[in-house]
Amino acid sequence: MIQLSIIIVNYNVCFFLEQCLLSVQAASKNFTTEIIVIDNNSSDGSCQMIKERFPKVSLIENSLNVGFAKANNQGVSIANGEYLLILNPDTYLAEDTIKNVFDFVSNKKDVGAIGVKLIDGIGNFLPESKRNIPTVKVAALKIAGNSKSYYANHIDENEISEVDILTGAFLLIKRRVYEVVGGFDEDYFMYGEDIDFSYKLLRHGLQNYYLGNTSIIHYKGESTVKDISYLKHFYGAMRVFYNKHFRVNLFYYIILYAGVKMLILFKSIFSSIDIKEIKKGGNIIYVGKDKEIYKKLVLQIKPTISKITDQIEDINGDYETVFFDNTFISNKEIIKLIQEVQLKNISKRIIPRNTNFYIGSDSSTNRGEAIQF
Repeated sequence: MIQLSIIIVNYNVCFFLEQCLLSVQAASKNFTTEIIVIDNNSSDGSCQMIKERFPKVSLIENSLNVGFAKANNQGVSIANGEYLLILNPDTYLAEDTIKNVFDFVSNKKDVGAIGVKLIDGIGNFLPESKRNIPTVKVAALKIAGNSKSYYANHIDENEISEVDILTGAFLLIKRRVYEVVGGFDEDYFMYGEDIDFSYKLLRHGLQNYYLGNTSIIHYKGESTVKDISYLKHFYGAMRVFYNKHFRVNLFYYIILYAGVKMLILFKSIFSSIDIKEIKKGGNIIYVGKDKEIYKKLVLQIKPTISKITDQIEDINGDYETVFFDNTFISNKEIIKLIQEVQLKNISKRIIPRNTNFYIGSDSSTNRGEAIQF
């Protein structure tokens, strides 16, 4: 019997997906699992990479982008696991992530969905890991730029707690429960699916949980252009949500729509893209033992100062970028080190096991980069 079906919807993030799948394999070694990837018509070679690198993965190749909700439902329709893990392709799991979640869920009754602590590529906590129900007032404030009530700030980021709304980036649930609530609502194309899904679980008398003691990386990010797009999609998603679950009058929509239009105009004029690239000549430190990889990095970046080390203690503020070689250091230890305070001002890059690229992000406002060497 398959314990867990891992469902990943992919769209044009080939390198992130490859790293994600490698981390999923490491995290599921002691479980009977299957991995299902639904590709929404990517043009970056994602499907070919899966066929070559992960032949045991079940791959659904859509001829068009059908959206997050419908694609997940496609994956679940062929899943055989008792549990489902809805997972974004730009996530990075520790070796004990799945174990920690299963240890928790085995002692709970009436469980809806379970989420974990998400951090970005620089180690900052992502507040969407735990959210409140987005009432009309809360959503309006969120669109206006005040997210205080939108996120569940009453729960500490390292706490284990009941929570209302979880993110679809990591969502573990029993397949039976998923089917009882009807899966993801396909009226949503982008944003809002996880809000609607979490809310339906609550209305069925189930309880969602946030596990702040288990961290994963989520390389999510929105540039300026995507920030404007996000406003439009978020507003549209909230309209769908309220039409389904709340009674909201036309006057509210008119006021809210006018506010969204003004914000889009403001952001298009004044916003700037925050993307930090690894500059040539910057000081780097490589944490690993592969001298050939180290030489390739030095040749590519041409650093002023560089160092190869197998001692974590050598990482300090003298370096602008640290490269973690996953062949040498575990996923769990990499995630832990990325969160360390003393490394906040150092760019972090991960070299996934048996690959020829490094991957990372320096903030929550851009998706990051994957560079071959």
